[in-house]
Amino acid sequence: MVVNLSLFLLFVSLFVSSANANATVSISPQTLNRSGDSVVIQWSGVDSPSDLDWLGIYSPPNSPHDHFIGYKLLNASSTWQSGSGSISLPLTNLRSNYSFRIFRWTRSEIDAKRTDHDQNPLPGTEHPLAESEQEVSFGSGVGKPEQIHLSFEDRVNGMRVMFVAGDGEERFVRYGEKKEVLGNYARARGVRYEREHMCNAPANTTIGWRDPGWVFDAVMENLNGGVRYYYQVGSDSKGWSEIHSFIARDVSSEETIAFMFGDMGCATPYTTFIRTQDESISTVKWILRDIEALGDKPALVSHIGDISYARGYSWVWDEFFAQIEPIASRVPYHVCIGNHEYDFPSQPWKPDWAAWTYGNDGGGECGVPYSMRFNMPGNSSESTGTKEAPPTRNLFYSYDVGSVHFVYISTETNFLRGGSQYEFVKRDLESVNREKTPFVVVQGHRPMYTTSNEVRDGMIRQKMVEHLEPLFVENNVTLALWGHVHRYERFCPMRNNTCGKQWRGSPVHLVIGMAGQDWQPIWQPRPNHPGIPIFPQPEQSMYRTGEFGYTRLVANREKLTVSFVGNHDGEVHDTVEMLASGEVISGSKEDTVKTVAASATLVGKAESSNVSWYVKGAGLMVMGVLVGFIIGFFTRGKKGSLSDNRWIPVKNEET
Repeated sequence: MVVNLSLFLLFVSLFVSSANANATVSISPQTLNRSGDSVVIQWSGVDSPSDLDWLGIYSPPNSPHDHFIGYKLLNASSTWQSGSGSISLPLTNLRSNYSFRIFRWTRSEIDAKRTDHDQNPLPGTEHPLAESEQEVSFGSGVGKPEQIHLSFEDRVNGMRVMFVAGDGEERFVRYGEKKEVLGNYARARGVRYEREHMCNAPANTTIGWRDPGWVFDAVMENLNGGVRYYYQVGSDSKGWSEIHSFIARDVSSEETIAFMFGDMGCATPYTTFIRTQDESISTVKWILRDIEALGDKPALVSHIGDISYARGYSWVWDEFFAQIEPIASRVPYHVCIGNHEYDFPSQPWKPDWAAWTYGNDGGGECGVPYSMRFNMPGNSSESTGTKEAPPTRNLFYSYDVGSVHFVYISTETNFLRGGSQYEFVKRDLESVNREKTPFVVVQGHRPMYTTSNEVRDGMIRQKMVEHLEPLFVENNVTLALWGHVHRYERFCPMRNNTCGKQWRGSPVHLVIGMAGQDWQPIWQPRPNHPGIPIFPQPEQSMYRTGEFGYTRLVANREKLTVSFVGNHDGEVHDTVEMLASGEVISGSKEDTVKTVAASATLVGKAESSNVSWYVKGAGLMVMGVLVGFIIGFFTRGKKGSLSDNRWIPVKNEET
């Protein structure tokens, strides 16, 4: 029986290959200039086309059939049923050429064991139909710098710039106050990481690993605060980037503007082994709108964990940095570590009470790409836990901007009393000059407070309340921001799970993990309403929604305002104001639509009289929280299709 089956499959393979002997694939153009440029893939001669026929995308071109970086079903072309068609595809510079192959995939060959991150079947490669004879390259542009992003450094008159290039030859940054005269130079330090630095699959396998290129790091020094500087990175021999600009940090300014979110990820123009985040496109679009409207006002971005969601598939980091470059090349882009950057069962710190909390969410990366591709202030680091890997960096640090002191912490490494991170947080909060920075904002990935049904993180929240919250309370932290839960939720001023009257002694907590990832946990049911997962809303939760978006923070010496901007319309849908006196306003339940029956119009307040670019008034929010629930509760299908053009969305426990 086994022999007969083998003969049958061999016959099918030979028949398919013979029937499609005339299938061809061509590409145009064959040379692209930079990431984001598109290539058109055309095919013809596909006999008896099937809606499961697919196009594989390969880089490097000699990759085995099942080592594609992504795929598109041919039915994405309107003419696919004729056996011919075309697909236009923007490509990211992966520092190697691309090639394309077409395969026949039948329903009888769908393998339940070979699935992607959402348990959808990965396409089979048993029946290749055609392969492009040409390859797509980036020509001389392969050596040009890309993925440019800024960050603050320890010195207030400096600005760090990082970028990626295809080789380790010497690179520089040149900068100046005039676009035409970039008279200041700084040498960039180049480093790279290798496959053996990864700790597990898929990051250290031939499927997940791709050459990450060289990561360059330079500092622009002796900057005048509040002044716009122009800069470009590269070299005469390998080429220069286009000219970008930023506003230098001004220590004398009292105004602070920040765009803050977690769990954004990135979108890809193809389906790949893991879920990617289409909604991240809107988040970047609206933030870019806000940055452009600022004119010569400085700002920053804060991305609090679950950065790219690469999960061990190296090229997704390239896609992420290409996507954020329009904003990260203009304003400092700051991060803290999340579970999808770091977690692995053998990580150095995994206490018994967290046995089910820290898993393999990092896809075997163990913090290495995160540590090498970013360089945050403070130089905090801990052992990665593997012999080959460099230390994990960018764990905890702080800086001042205007009237706000920002603190970043790691919820993935030891934060308990007596550890190095706890001691840092304690010293840092105790040393804040409240005359200079009356507001303190702490950020970390996993939330201390949430009303989502996050059972797996229950113990870590308990430990955070036990060990970290006393530091927040004693040192009058104004605001605590968290990600991990892919929703927006605002709490009353909190202390030991109880609402306070003002933020002094009871920080306001916000969960802001709604920037892109579309897996949404349900809200936690209340004991007396076990069958109703969303209502009634717990007393301490002032506003919550499943809407995607980001938050804008605006502060001066008298007031700090945080607004939630929804991605569906780019308008403000929730606002809370915290006065330097400790008062918390515009966060009452009557203002934020608490029940199913409520159908209110929310009118936003002006966030700051000094920020004329803000849209006056919040947008309309019809059907209140119910709409947010409907939007957020149902997980959208993946890109790609079966016969009905929809993958089956599968929820899992990772957040």
